[in-house]
Amino acid sequence: MDANSLLLLVDILDAGNLSQAARKRKMSRANISYHLTQLERSLGMQLVRRTTRRIDPTEAGLKLYQHGRTLRDELLAAQESVASLREGLHGSVRLAVPTGFGQLVMSGWLIEFKHRHPSISLELIFDNRVDDLLRDEVDLAIRVLSEPPPHLVARELSRMRHIACASSAYAAQHPMPQTVQDLAQVPIITSMVVGRSLRVSAYQGVQRHEVTLSPTLASENFQFLHEAILAGLGVGLVPDYVVAQDLAAGRVVQALDDWRLSIFGTRLYLLRMPDRYQTLAARTLIDFVIEKARAWAGGV
Repeated sequence: MDANSLLLLVDILDAGNLSQAARKRKMSRANISYHLTQLERSLGMQLVRRTTRRIDPTEAGLKLYQHGRTLRDELLAAQESVASLREGLHGSVRLAVPTGFGQLVMSGWLIEFKHRHPSISLELIFDNRVDDLLRDEVDLAIRVLSEPPPHLVARELSRMRHIACASSAYAAQHPMPQTVQDLAQVPIITSMVVGRSLRVSAYQGVQRHEVTLSPTLASENFQFLHEAILAGLGVGLVPDYVVAQDLAAGRVVQALDDWRLSIFGTRLYLLRMPDRYQTLAARTLIDFVIEKARAWAGGV
């Protein structure tokens, strides 16, 4: 058994199947399977259990995987250490951010990050899915959730708050919701909820109410939602940061302001895979985002 065989086993088990491991290594699936079989033959024992969808380690495979992961991380750390002496801080990070918070709040943060660290390549993905980070080969994800997925490492960044609001012109011409149930009687503008009804939970002290809504205007583009609210097309159910400046300027008024609304999640999390080596570039971005999120949370 050599180091390359051990690292191959790590890639296979991290990927969960041969096809994904083959794509990562830019090899054919047949070649990956051949090398795995040769490793098992050289050791005289089975290292993985294969099904039609997944590959899981045997007890022996898990022990070798743990040693291989340590070896991989040490090799990556050594490469980074030498490269940083020659080139300074560099590397690449693939970051997934929510469409709304990413566009309206984090864009400025990440532009500042690039000014600070121009040699770090940063790839941004704007979406709202909470999928497996391994499948999408994402290093870090920022997500608005009520609870983080148990299989991921989560760092809470901030509380999030949704509000009911409308333009001052709309409020002057239409009755604003006075109760949570009134939301079902007004045109609702909100972000898209794919495959399910929009359920809004509202809390006031120990009271809890829930209402199911059918938005009349829905989009994942929060800039569009902002413009639609200002245009007087209905009552927006959006995170408070979307209309914070408009509320302060009086262009937008808030309804149900003594209620705490919960729609898509109440907390902002930074998520990462538990067993994936975090490069120096990724760790630098993590520290930067945590710093910015704390400052932002303290100012809203």
